[in-house]
Amino acid sequence: MSKHGVRVVITGIGAVTNLGLDAKETWEAMRAGRSGISVLEGEEFARFGPDAWDTLIAGQVKNFDATKWMDAREARRVDRFTQLGVSAAAQAVAHSGVDFSKEDPERCGVIIGSGIGGITTMEECANVLRDRGPSRVSPFTVPKLMANAAAGHISIRFGLQGPASTHATACASSGHAIGDAVYSMRRGETDVMLVGGAESTVGPVCVAAFSAMKALSTRNSEPTKASRPFDKDRDGFVLAEGAAVMVLETEEHAKKRGANIIGEIVGVANSCDAHHITAPAEDGAGAKRSMKWALRDAGLNITQIEYINAHGTSTPLGDRAEVTAVLSLFGDHARKSAGGKCLMSSTKSMHGHALGASGAVEMIACLHAVNDGVIAPTINLDSVDDGMDVDLVPHHARERRIKYAMNNTFGFGGHNCSVIVARYE
Repeated sequence: MSKHGVRVVITGIGAVTNLGLDAKETWEAMRAGRSGISVLEGEEFARFGPDAWDTLIAGQVKNFDATKWMDAREARRVDRFTQLGVSAAAQAVAHSGVDFSKEDPERCGVIIGSGIGGITTMEECANVLRDRGPSRVSPFTVPKLMANAAAGHISIRFGLQGPASTHATACASSGHAIGDAVYSMRRGETDVMLVGGAESTVGPVCVAAFSAMKALSTRNSEPTKASRPFDKDRDGFVLAEGAAVMVLETEEHAKKRGANIIGEIVGVANSCDAHHITAPAEDGAGAKRSMKWALRDAGLNITQIEYINAHGTSTPLGDRAEVTAVLSLFGDHARKSAGGKCLMSSTKSMHGHALGASGAVEMIACLHAVNDGVIAPTINLDSVDDGMDVDLVPHHARERRIKYAMNNTFGFGGHNCSVIVARYE
């Protein structure tokens, strides 16, 4: 029995990423250490010529057909991030086998994280306004660009009348979404929740804006080697798009309908650095609090965590702050030189940084870690940076039988979120 009285379990997961168009393909790529980063495609990037862009690479989702999961008319009337989110949700529902027509709709809900929402729609609207005038702006602009559009469309799709909301806490968005869904179920408000994140920001505005901040990698000649968390030669993150959604249920509800349970959320927590709007606290104090409180929430001690899916974006400051926080909290249990047993890797080395969707995408790696005993690698880790005394699982996946994995998501604004997933027993 959970210390909270209610066990929250996972019964389905869906995903659309640059590694694969479903969760299975995404995991297979992670396990194989295959990169989804490539040269940017699209007329909007060709418009100014390659010399205008410092960064010419990203993790774009290719060969995606939203009409596989949505009506063609609906797909035309939503932003790409909503297409990705609804598709991932539909996959998750199919995977779980839950039939919402047989559920109490007031006890079913959805929480989706998105750091920026419909930015591609905003770009399109601005271009139309500039080139063709205000009378040509689409009446669908506002319902397409609003950050809560994905959650709204998912709730409509499945008739979910319970809690429905959106977190927009930058890169911590889907972590916060998972946490809020867990809290709702523990309070006895809901039986089933669709939860995750969706993001589609690989457009001119975001690429230009993040480039102006000097946040993005400029390793344009080697796209697949550009995202290199914890490596001495890292030079910034690689922007990506994607979505992942999970079906969460109370254990009682899942068992009653005979669901296949694929994992359990046992601990969640969040904190804030209260330090700087973009830079993390160098001592990792906020991240440490988030992880410490997640352990407390789960009723676990540090030695029970044997894998951490790092936020690990490949930025010089962020990677160092996270390692500092992990070593400060976990001590010798995570210190490689002391024979520590806790492994840590960043799958962003393969799929890049999908901002608000990242935490949900990375739950795929955490679920397979606890269920399959396989830890996804940190690829491109050719030379571990000084002081990063943690086993970062370089280059190749590692077999390790574990029960608990921690997923970290940290975002601009100083937001930190940690989620602990367990093998269901």
